[in-house]
Amino acid sequence: GATDNEAASGLAGELGGLPLALEQAAAYMQATGRGITEYLALFRARSADLLARGEPAGYDKRVTTTWALAFDQLQHTSPAAIGLLRLLACCAPEAIPLSVLLRPRPGLEDSFGPDVVPLLVPLLEDPLAADDAIAALRQYSLISAPHESTVSVHRLVQAVTLARLPDELAAAWRHAAASLIEAALPGDPEQAAAWPIWVALLPHAQAALTADSGGMARIATYLAVIGNYNTARVFQQQALKARERMLGAEHPDTLRTRGNIARSTGQAGNAVAACDLFAALLPVEERILGPEHPDTLRTRGDLAYWTGQAGDPAAARNQVASLLPVERRVLGAEHPITLAARGNLARWTGKAGDAAAARDQVAALLPVEERVLGPEHPATLRTRCNLAAWTAEAGDAVAARDQFAALLPVEERVLGPEHPDTLRTRHNLAAWTGETGDAVAARDQFATLLPVEERVLGAAHPYTLTTRDNLARWTEEAQNAARDQVAALPLTEERELGAEQPPPL
Repeated sequence: GATDNEAASGLAGELGGLPLALEQAAAYMQATGRGITEYLALFRARSADLLARGEPAGYDKRVTTTWALAFDQLQHTSPAAIGLLRLLACCAPEAIPLSVLLRPRPGLEDSFGPDVVPLLVPLLEDPLAADDAIAALRQYSLISAPHESTVSVHRLVQAVTLARLPDELAAAWRHAAASLIEAALPGDPEQAAAWPIWVALLPHAQAALTADSGGMARIATYLAVIGNYNTARVFQQQALKARERMLGAEHPDTLRTRGNIARSTGQAGNAVAACDLFAALLPVEERILGPEHPDTLRTRGDLAYWTGQAGDPAAARNQVASLLPVERRVLGAEHPITLAARGNLARWTGKAGDAAAARDQVAALLPVEERVLGPEHPATLRTRCNLAAWTAEAGDAVAARDQFAALLPVEERVLGPEHPDTLRTRHNLAAWTGETGDAVAARDQFATLLPVEERVLGAAHPYTLTTRDNLARWTEEAQNAARDQVAALPLTEERELGAEQPPPL
């Protein structure tokens, strides 16, 4: 009727025509059964109440009042929904992966504050309680409809949700959200099957975790694993500043972060800078941690590696050769760091000019890694790749091609078809297919590999650039081979048909 039309017009004016606020007001009326006239009266009354409490700075009272009505209603009817909303308010606003976050995590409640536990723990332990909370928030349009187990929350809803809490309680919810997100991060960044979880959690980790947290360090490691070295280095530099400020410049965690930055610097393409950073770090670790501490030994190994990458493979070989007996004595002959050093010794032996010795060293290392780490461990698969590469460099391109061909389906299954190591093996298989005489197959393999690398690694990644160069090379080789075949064809037919036969059409 006229009264309702007048009330609707008045409500639209009160809400400033903001679509989000209008949608939420309609949801509130539908959920509570209030008419628009009754709602408008309640809204106007509660505006004064909200202002009397002290409105969050920067937010229009017309909008905050709309949400305040829903918050107060849920406080009485569904406390768990309020708990879920507070958790979501501490995340990034978009694509919050509820199926990843709301899982039982024994012992995690010990890190929650006493005011958080009764609202959050039931959501983790009881799927029905979580579903009821989601439905209650949807009833008031405080979250989006779930899509593929994710929801979104408007930034203003997040801000107002936390602004209504006392500072100490808001801090407790932020801490709980950070603990939950960190606990949800997968264990091994190298396991490609879990990469979608890393992708889903990344924006929420950035929103909730501190720069110096263990969770952000693990995210930086994941980014380096997938080849996003520059972003990894940005996170590591943020962590370094925070750790220098909170722990001091010579704390072991600070030194470890310096090492991570140096490693990402090299992986991003600046081997000389990485070498300089490790050279500056090593004497500090030797003084603070001791010359035989595992972190110190790792830095010595990194310094040797990037010395080789910077253009001095003989010096790198000599550094690893002097390091290896120390690692055997301190860590053990079968420690992963020791095994990695053996792989690096083979690498720089080969790069220094002795490919056959490198091949033999890798061939001796492989069965040890298969026994100690497992035949499908990423490091073991990497050693298989290196064995094929040094087999080729030692002069047996056919055997190398066959080794790469046997390795590829294993990496595709274990690491995933788009893992950088899998892409590297595809590249090597194409290259040595060409070197064995099949330029057309090499061209076709590089042609299918290039768009994958451009999408996964980026157009400027070293792998991508090398693949583009190889595609050009083998395309030219295939064209030359085709021309040679055409040029040889009349001679072949003449030999087969005899000189007296008419020329072929």
